[in-house]
Amino acid sequence: MTDAPPSQSHQPSDRTLPVQDPRLVPFLPLIYVAWSDGDLTPDEIREICRRIDQREDLDHDCRQALGRWLDPEKPPAAADLQRMLSVIRQYGDAPGSPSLADLGIELARLDQRVEGVERQALEEVEQALGLATREAARLLLADGRPKPEEAAERPAPAFDVEALAHLLDASHHQLRNEVRRLLGTEAFAYEPELDRRAYREKVLRLVKILADHGYGGLSFPTTTGGGGEMSAFIAVFETLAYGDLSVLVKFGVQFGLFGGSILQLGTEEHHRRYLADVASLELPGCFAMSETGHGSNVRDIETVARYDVASEAFIIHTPDPSARKDWIGNAALHGRLATVFAQLEIGAEEYGVHAFLVPIRDAQGQPLPGVEIKDCGHKLGLNGVDNGRLGFDQVSIPRANLLDRFASVAADGTYESPIPSAGKRFFTMLGTLVGGRVSVALAALSAAKSGLTIAVRYGDRRRQFGPAGEAEVRILDYLSHQRRLLPRLATTYALHFGLRHLARRYEESSDDDRREVETLAAGLKSYSSWHTIDTLQTCRECCGGKGYLTENRFATLKADTDVFATFEGDNTVLLQLVAKGLLSGYKRRFGEMNVFDMARYVAERAATGLAELNPVITRRSDEEHLRDRDFQLAALRWREEHLLGSVARRLKKRIDDGMDSFQAMIQVQDHLLKLALAHVERVLLEQFAAALEACEDEALREILTDVCDLFALARLEADRGWYLSQGYVEAGKSKAIRNLVNDLCRQLRPQAVPLVDAFAIPDEVLAAPIAT
Repeated sequence: MTDAPPSQSHQPSDRTLPVQDPRLVPFLPLIYVAWSDGDLTPDEIREICRRIDQREDLDHDCRQALGRWLDPEKPPAAADLQRMLSVIRQYGDAPGSPSLADLGIELARLDQRVEGVERQALEEVEQALGLATREAARLLLADGRPKPEEAAERPAPAFDVEALAHLLDASHHQLRNEVRRLLGTEAFAYEPELDRRAYREKVLRLVKILADHGYGGLSFPTTTGGGGEMSAFIAVFETLAYGDLSVLVKFGVQFGLFGGSILQLGTEEHHRRYLADVASLELPGCFAMSETGHGSNVRDIETVARYDVASEAFIIHTPDPSARKDWIGNAALHGRLATVFAQLEIGAEEYGVHAFLVPIRDAQGQPLPGVEIKDCGHKLGLNGVDNGRLGFDQVSIPRANLLDRFASVAADGTYESPIPSAGKRFFTMLGTLVGGRVSVALAALSAAKSGLTIAVRYGDRRRQFGPAGEAEVRILDYLSHQRRLLPRLATTYALHFGLRHLARRYEESSDDDRREVETLAAGLKSYSSWHTIDTLQTCRECCGGKGYLTENRFATLKADTDVFATFEGDNTVLLQLVAKGLLSGYKRRFGEMNVFDMARYVAERAATGLAELNPVITRRSDEEHLRDRDFQLAALRWREEHLLGSVARRLKKRIDDGMDSFQAMIQVQDHLLKLALAHVERVLLEQFAAALEACEDEALREILTDVCDLFALARLEADRGWYLSQGYVEAGKSKAIRNLVNDLCRQLRPQAVPLVDAFAIPDEVLAAPIAT
């Protein structure tokens, strides 16, 4: 069909194109696209030929020539198509934004052999192609993709990033910065390929550095050389989670769990004797609660502590393999003293679970007589932590080694406790776990912040695909990419403010509200750790193959945080604890009402329900309404209240029918979990809204309002099936919520990098080449 096209410097003087049959000249772009578009089937090409045959303005020879070139049984050679493309690109120069027909007419105009061309014939074929032909024409004329204009970088942030970082840090800003700088030093450099032995020794050295800086004893009393400030310890722990999580966990085991158990369960004598050495790491220790056969069920652990009156000692014993203390951090190599939880027995009486200090190694690191220590071995993650199994064979410890803040045993075996109820005493002692759950929730969120910072920065830098003839597009400009990252970023901000609230409540809690704080900690720990696991997987996928490289940290982050779903309590079990706490409050609320109060409360709830299910409200879908904070809060509160009442009725019906309460709980577990998650999301939105109210910087309040709206609406969208089934929203409103989530993603996209930069994670700490 064509000869090789001449170069521009040798264009023919008679203005003819290098095409043997001039009748084909105006059809060149259409013929090329018909064959180069792999989506056109033979039947579709035959349809194009049929339309050409019907054109009376094309002579017989022209139709035959076109038919030969569009014969699906005899496609043109690749070389012919390439020469055709060269001709089009060399001579096709129609002004503006041409279609394929425009290009054909321009080619015909340039060739003096073509006497004329009927636009309608070209448009007929163009229509038969069924393509966006102007876009196809741009693609034809694009000779390579231009490089992006790197000078045209992202717009300036709409807010002061440093001011937002300061706001997020809240208290202890200077302390957090000190920890960030320390994590950025060479000693803490990311080394993912260390073997396990070297890794464990490195982690021990790093925890000793942290102890030497005084961070380990920040929560201990000043009388023991500590800082006397729990909030400072939590701030350090949260910030350490930007770095190596094995260091974080060993730090938490030594100072939070082991030291915290002595602090919370021991007396001043225990504090004086042990805490200074714990804080300096002169006394490495363990927190030995979990057992192989019981896991989260601490009440029924099997390890026994029998009091021997003759020797005034407790005899610690592991009766069978299922009673071994399992997954105990610091046990396999470094721990010398362990807080061991065991069932206290005095004579024939059983007093439930208590905590005892049990030496497990001598000064040379050798196991003591009667103590069995085994290494748990290689794990999915956190291999810098020496998890081990402990067993005890009639190990004798002094009576003074009972941590006796809440219960004591006299020399003659007399048991005393200021808490008469065994159940309340048990839960009071378990209160030591609350600090661990608060810390794990914060640490998990820090890991999510690291992953989001890497993925958002990479998405803003990485380019792929784009319009024909234009530079490739940043992948974060794609709505699908925004949809994957930005709602999770919004949830991360919501969790940040929710966990700050939890940390304050924990530090200020009294006996009166401790159970409420425990419930909140259980819910937020579960939500935060699951959010982190989900977010890190999504971030890894958003970084493609680069995210799969160990050097970019996702492999380590994913592996190290996976255990957070079961660490300090299995998330599913903890959410049931949350739901039971809500049911207890529901029962108390009604139990304290007289019949008139009850009637008034039910009437008020019914009136509220009717107002919120008013068709005008359920159908309203304008942006002003959907972004109204009162609407968002009302929707989450209504869901929680509705689920709470529903699960209470389900339980009551089963119990009234004679079912055991334990079995009734099992039958409604799915409902319990949904209720607990609804409760957590309501708390998160309330705390985010409270943080906005307290924010005095207008620019920060404006950007955080957009983030808060995205969080709230994304949660409503995620549960829109439930809201539709309950009649709380109608179909049009559900679609409007989805569309507004899209709009907010597009609106926040230019601020995505500044929003992750505000986490203030130094590049040296991120240690991910794709993000630095």
